[in-house]
Amino acid sequence: MLVRQARRSVVGLSRLSVTRAAIRLNSTQAAASPVDPKIAKIVQDISQLTLLETSSLISELKSQLNIPDIALPVAGAVPAGGAAPASAEETNQEEAKEEKTIFAIKLESFDTKSKPKVIKEVKNLLGLSLVEAKKFVEAAPKILKDNVAKEDAEKIKTALEGLGAKISLE
Repeated sequence: MLVRQARRSVVGLSRLSVTRAAIRLNSTQAAASPVDPKIAKIVQDISQLTLLETSSLISELKSQLNIPDIALPVAGAVPAGGAAPASAEETNQEEAKEEKTIFAIKLESFDTKSKPKVIKEVKNLLGLSLVEAKKFVEAAPKILKDNVAKEDAEKIKTALEGLGAKISLE
């Protein structure tokens, strides 16, 4: 009998906590300050618009309220002189000249005298066995690493070039 009473009280408490949780979740709506019915109707109308209708609404509001369009700056889009490019061809050339940040390191060739040093460095860089590193170096030109950050690519390039390898960054 005591067990039944204990169960009933536990079940009653769990129901009470669920009810309180539901009240707490719904209390944010009731605690919010009352919204003007005029504004509530505008919000309701805007929420029913399609994407194209919303876009035209925004452009109309900007023109009615004299709000200028804010253009976000794009890196490399404006030349150093500050003048806009004269044609679309110049714009395309500038975009092509943007600095790359990710490179592929390619072993083009190596000096035959420094072949053992290059093999040892490739072995350490790629985690290969000595035989695999030798086969890799002898198969030049071949890509050593792909998707390498600029700083790391420059470090690897200078290290391998110091050993007598010809490296290119792509």
